[in-house]
Amino acid sequence: MSLGYAEKLSYIEDVGNVGMVEYFDPSHVLREKIDQLAIMIKKSKHLVVFTGAGISTSCGIPDFRGPKGIWTLQREGKALPEASLPFHRAAPSLTHMALVELEKTGILKFVISQNVDGLHLRSGIPREKLAELHGNSFMEVCPSCGEEYFRDFEVETIGLKETSRRCTVSKCGTRLKDTVLDWEDALPPKEMNPAEKHCKQADIVLCLGTSLQITPACNLPLKALRGGGKVVIVNLQKTPKDKKASLVIHGFADKVIAGVMDQLNMQIPPFVRIDLFQIVLVQALSNDKRYVNWTLQIASVHGQRAALPFIESVEVSFLDREDYKAAILDKQPFRLKRRTAYNKAFEMVLKLNFSDGCGCSSLEIDVPVDFKVSTDCFVFDKDYIFQKLRDKAVLESRCGQNGVIERKTILTARSDVTTYAIVTNVVQYSKTCKAALDSLSNGDLKKRKASVTGTGSSRKRSKGSSKCKSRSGVLGVAIGMFLL
Repeated sequence: MSLGYAEKLSYIEDVGNVGMVEYFDPSHVLREKIDQLAIMIKKSKHLVVFTGAGISTSCGIPDFRGPKGIWTLQREGKALPEASLPFHRAAPSLTHMALVELEKTGILKFVISQNVDGLHLRSGIPREKLAELHGNSFMEVCPSCGEEYFRDFEVETIGLKETSRRCTVSKCGTRLKDTVLDWEDALPPKEMNPAEKHCKQADIVLCLGTSLQITPACNLPLKALRGGGKVVIVNLQKTPKDKKASLVIHGFADKVIAGVMDQLNMQIPPFVRIDLFQIVLVQALSNDKRYVNWTLQIASVHGQRAALPFIESVEVSFLDREDYKAAILDKQPFRLKRRTAYNKAFEMVLKLNFSDGCGCSSLEIDVPVDFKVSTDCFVFDKDYIFQKLRDKAVLESRCGQNGVIERKTILTARSDVTTYAIVTNVVQYSKTCKAALDSLSNGDLKKRKASVTGTGSSRKRSKGSSKCKSRSGVLGVAIGMFLL
């Protein structure tokens, strides 16, 4: 979880067992259990997955109760671990993306998470098939109309408090609240009710990376037992619910799930992150109509006062205009004010330098400016643009692809606002999956595969995947008319 989240929680003396001993099943036992789990999932009619912090540790997010967990170190009086990357740039793990594939094929019916890292939602699990019991550090909600806002930055508060932003739904405008629970907060019925419903319907509740200690959430999986369902637990530590489980696996979640997906002959999809930003150009004509006073801002789609966490700085230059001075914007808000002749068109080049955790180091965008010509306004199909960007990013195994999804003019403020989408991360899991399988295999894994998938399985492995390059050079790819 986020170190910031842990620090924001109210202090309580008893957080349960910490510093728990980790257990690892012997390799031959682990392989047998993975086979057993794969068969159970293949036969399942209503699979529900219940997740905890253990599925996010491979994303660089520390857990709470493990040997190096946040609460373990706090109790021992030791310094908290350094985050390997900014919390807002964490990418889903192999396990997160495997769940996405299981959901798309109709096997996985519902996901219940105790995590606040937002990685299930970011990975692609549909919101209506996800219960985030303890909230989401990147989500704000309107208490009046219920509209949810999934941010690219960590919301500044926890404990269901008001934030600094307001609902943008027409005729609402209510101040938003964070969604992350503090210790004394009750589980929200909006999340708890569907979670309980699906656990009662489940023939399998698969618990991944959770010590099953936090009540009342930890009791949800057991509701499957009353209807004849089974509970499976995959965790490195022993849990209070182990005796109720039909199968307990002591191993890393990624390794177990990689083995299961291989046995089911299913491929783990790549993760492609797309971020949004706006280029805002505000203009004011001088009294003699010879000059234009204009302001350029590289802004967040979540409001011009919101931070852009994935952009470190912006370099502004002008093509073929030596009389226009270049500038470097290294403090937010990224804003540049200038005065130029009204009748002279020019072209700006914006070099966006991205922050740590992005696969791209920078991106250059050309912005033609002609104050005498009115701007065309349009709104493209965002889902279509996003899919084209994802397809191109996966094909090329690098990020930087970008496209315009909206352009509008605000007459009252004399401003043009252009919204861009850009691929900032591409993660392929083929190498990670292969390493996990290699550590499991002693030469007989493929032989046992047929007993799980069968010769007549309709699920086929998708055609190969490409390798991912980290911090690669940026490529602006033409995808249709407005994909730059």
